Amino acid sequence: MNDRKNLPSPANYPTRRQLITGVTFALGTVGFASASTFAEAPEEISHSAESIHLETVFKASRKRVYEALTDAKQFHKVTQLSAAVQSGMAPGTAPTEIANTPGGAFSFFGGYISGRNIELVPSQRIVQAWRAGSWPPSIYSIAKFDFVEQGSDAKLVFDHTGFPKGEAEHLVEGWKTNYWQPLSKFLALP
Repeated sequence: MNDRKNLPSPANYPTRRQLITGVTFALGTVGFASASTFAEAPEEISHSAESIHLETVFKASRKRVYEALTDAKQFHKVTQLSAAVQSGMAPGTAPTEIANTPGGAFSFFGGYISGRNIELVPSQRIVQAWRAGSWPPSIYSIAKFDFVEQGSDAKLVFDHTGFPKGEAEHLVEGWKTNYWQPLSKFLALP
């Protein structure tokens, strides 16, 4: 049996140019049809995500600032000096909990703030999956604290991303009045 009998002769094969043009046309038609389908679908990439970048200097060593943020007893004292606890907005009676290991959970302000430590590099960096109790369930943001030596002081470079849209202004105020200001007061104590 000769299988070649049923094949078209080479003269009837499409040229390379015809083949490329045909494939391009076919794919272009599929792409055009798909474009209208994608236009109706919601965007999957946010081009307007909010983020927070704050820098502040503390009159203490990087080690001291890092420890105040990762030691439950010390950070509980910081929260007691915060605007939220002082005004009665956040319960100050529940203990602060911090498992200061990567993957360890934390809970502040009577459980209103909670999450997990993702990365802990002593005196250098803290990265947390962080959430507020008023957010929808399962929504976590990323809070990153980088400590930079600045003479005898510590400069904190802070970035916060992934929080619900419209929360940026409220969060900036909260970081300042419930974290940085009371942390400065705590670090100044003898």
